[in-house]
Amino acid sequence: MLFIFLIICIAIAFFTRDYLYITKPIIQTADGKDVSLYIPTNSDYQYVKNEISSLNVLKSKRAFNWLAKRLHYDENVHPGRYVLVDGMTNQQLINMLRMGYQTPVKVVFNNMRNVEQLAGRISEQIEADSLSIINEINSKEDVDATTFIPNTYEFYWNTGAEDFVAKMVAEHNRFWNENRLHKADVLKLTPRQISILASIIDKETVKTSEMPRIAGVYINRLLKRWPLQADPTLVFALGDYNIRRVLDIHKNIDSPYNTYKYAGLPPGPICIPSIAAIDAVLNAEKHNYFYFCAKDDLSGYHVFARNITEHNKNAEKYRRALNKNKIYK
Repeated sequence: MLFIFLIICIAIAFFTRDYLYITKPIIQTADGKDVSLYIPTNSDYQYVKNEISSLNVLKSKRAFNWLAKRLHYDENVHPGRYVLVDGMTNQQLINMLRMGYQTPVKVVFNNMRNVEQLAGRISEQIEADSLSIINEINSKEDVDATTFIPNTYEFYWNTGAEDFVAKMVAEHNRFWNENRLHKADVLKLTPRQISILASIIDKETVKTSEMPRIAGVYINRLLKRWPLQADPTLVFALGDYNIRRVLDIHKNIDSPYNTYKYAGLPPGPICIPSIAAIDAVLNAEKHNYFYFCAKDDLSGYHVFARNITEHNKNAEKYRRALNKNKIYK
């Protein structure tokens, strides 16, 4: 009898301990830091149990399983990213999971060369894989690299490719507000043309302060119907992004992106343009410069010229600086 009594007491003790985890903290994280639980689409309860167990944050797996089944969470698994907070009770945890109260992720992208690189970057931050994102972009006639405005956005982690692209289209339309559309209209350029020119400027300089002046040079050339003669378009056409010095031989490539051969804007962007570059075009500096060249101090800044004579002097200084630093290609 004593033995049976002890067994009953032990059983009651275990049950009471697990039951108390309904209101007592069941989540204990390392150093008190939040931990993210990712539940992919179509996951079942067994997956959730295994995943949360692998995070080593549950004080009692049995208590979690006991309450999860009584609250029918095992029949209501929702995908997404859920943040597990140190000190969270069992009931708080399971209510969050079974109601699908997930925490959004911050999706960031910038300095993207093309939609393929963009898709790869996005697939690291949400559930959609890069191929599905590329296919979704390619399936839309009015969506290309100019659709995506580099910034920080909130998404649910389990966002699919279709929803991602749809939100980016909405964000693009929001970005092109009445003020920006008016400025584009004054320049007699469409938002897409503005973005194409901005993509060139992004590759011409990393100095945001001089972007409006460079934009002014290209606007002047467009108005005069001159070729843009933009070195970054040659690099894009050649597909060799390691080129540091554009040579005359590079200018012979037969490509619509060769702005030495063909006047006007290239047929598409050479990268996904930044907001800074887009706004630089929309607020292009008004001046009489038609040429610019990198400074011979290799600082990344440029010198500007009104005529070819001034420009040739600047270009020669820059060539000597490249030679001195053994930069030949």
